[in-house]
Amino acid sequence: MADGLNEYRTARVAEVLSDFRTLQYYIAAAPTDPVDMDDYYTEGWAALRQCALDGQHILNCAADITVPRTTGGPDEQVKAELKQVFLDAYARRHEGQKIYLRQAAAQRWIEWREQILMGGRPHSGNTSQLRGCDQQLRAELATITDEVIYVELQGSDFSMGRWTDEDPSLRSIQRWLRSRRR
Repeated sequence: MADGLNEYRTARVAEVLSDFRTLQYYIAAAPTDPVDMDDYYTEGWAALRQCALDGQHILNCAADITVPRTTGGPDEQVKAELKQVFLDAYARRHEGQKIYLRQAAAQRWIEWREQILMGGRPHSGNTSQLRGCDQQLRAELATITDEVIYVELQGSDFSMGRWTDEDPSLRSIQRWLRSRRR
């Protein structure tokens, strides 16, 4: 027996895919190489390059197209397919948001570092400030967890009045992401 919610499911998939597409644009637009190649291996630039790789991976990893066959007729089959596509899109958006926030932290690190260096290069007089800048980046990156991302995205969806009744659990998202790791 159809539950009449496939229209909502379809709209929700479209919203989440649109969010993911927007995140991909931001991720792809972030810099990955410093102007001064002496900075190439510094923490912030390394983080930005890793984010670019992670963004490319989440875009390129294959979708799980195995959908169980249902016995409830065509509407139930569509429901099962939509739920499968929705989990895929939702998990990609989740990972994209995490990458985007990591990039933002690394870009703040670049700004802080530039303020410390004031157009110059690292030297003994600014070593402790640069170390503090690196520690701040590490601390920010440590706060970007799956749990935080999940709650933030839920809150955002809710505040936009989106239909969230069948959103996947954090555990489902983490399972999906683990299955796509390299």
